[in-house]
Amino acid sequence: MKIFLSIAFLIVIIGIFSLTMSKIEKNPRNLIFAALFAALTVVGTWIKIPLPFIPITMQVFFVIFAGVFLGSKLGLISQLIFMLIGLIGIPVFSFGGGLDSIFMPSFGYIIGFALAAFTSGLIIEKTNKRNFYTYLFASFAGILVIYLCGVPYLYFINTIYLAKPFTIKAAVYYGFLVFLGKDIVSAIMLSIILPSISRAVNFSKQSSISN
Repeated sequence: MKIFLSIAFLIVIIGIFSLTMSKIEKNPRNLIFAALFAALTVVGTWIKIPLPFIPITMQVFFVIFAGVFLGSKLGLISQLIFMLIGLIGIPVFSFGGGLDSIFMPSFGYIIGFALAAFTSGLIIEKTNKRNFYTYLFASFAGILVIYLCGVPYLYFINTIYLAKPFTIKAAVYYGFLVFLGKDIVSAIMLSIILPSISRAVNFSKQSSISN
């Protein structure tokens, strides 16, 4: 049953990946950016900025960055690439890799990464404003999606699959509250730098067109 569920999940993710790929323009720029942010998410697993209480890891930072910078579809693709690389056995997740990763308590956050990148990107696409407040709202929305996926998954895997005495209160504390401070900082950092990056990218596009 375990291997059946793992293979079924992999097939579903490959299907979503293929469907999303069919809806984007497959030019080298898009593919390179999607691969780049998948790689940055891997790197973000291991990068930490030490603070007195809670260290800031860069994984959520790059996930949200992928969504708001690449847009909903490319952001989703970047995180599906990250997920698929881990599921086929390459140890890119913080706990390793492999098909049985879906039975790890923290795998819900990885599912949340893909949905968060899509959500953040979609919010940016639906607004004509590219300012601090728009990026902050999109970032917070993406972070919320990550925890809406991660915390229940953390609880159910621990209690149902692993049969551990793990309470909802513990899931919320260890799976959400402990990380909330550093994710708020990440969202603010992104919202500060993204308007300038957006203007630079738009200027670059306009220059390429004029030339």
